[in-house]
Amino acid sequence: MESHEVLKEAFESPTTSPKEIASEMGVSLSLVYKWAQANNDSGSGSKNPMDRVDQLVKLTRHTPIIDWLCQENGGYFVRNPESSCDKGYEVVPATHTIVQQFASLLNVVSQAAEDNTITPDESAEIRVMWDKLKSYCEGFVRCCEEGDFEQIQNQLAAGKTP
Repeated sequence: MESHEVLKEAFESPTTSPKEIASEMGVSLSLVYKWAQANNDSGSGSKNPMDRVDQLVKLTRHTPIIDWLCQENGGYFVRNPESSCDKGYEVVPATHTIVQQFASLLNVVSQAAEDNTITPDESAEIRVMWDKLKSYCEGFVRCCEEGDFEQIQNQLAAGKTP
């Protein structure tokens, strides 16, 4: 989804209006509407704040900007892994790895909670394990979406060994 499409959808939300946004941000209403239009040769859109932040991150290569935005909005940024589908992932081993990583996370959590308190160091370790699990799972889902696992299933269905 393009940034202008996200903004257009946000402006259609019943919780706020483009007029309120323009007023709070100190910009013209017409500019806010232009943010929700494609910014290209044929469109009448304008480079919106989301595009500018994206450009800022790319120019500075400083992802803590994204971390800050996520934290300010009650979230946490986890980078998606590079696609590893060309390495020929197999479904069963990949699934086992997810289960093993989840079990490792649960082990760290249960050990940390044994004394009914979790220290900042234990919390940091839990965060690292959780982010690693989320990242691996995202890689698994990307391979599914790219069809890498589908080839394996087709070979199995045809009675061939992958």
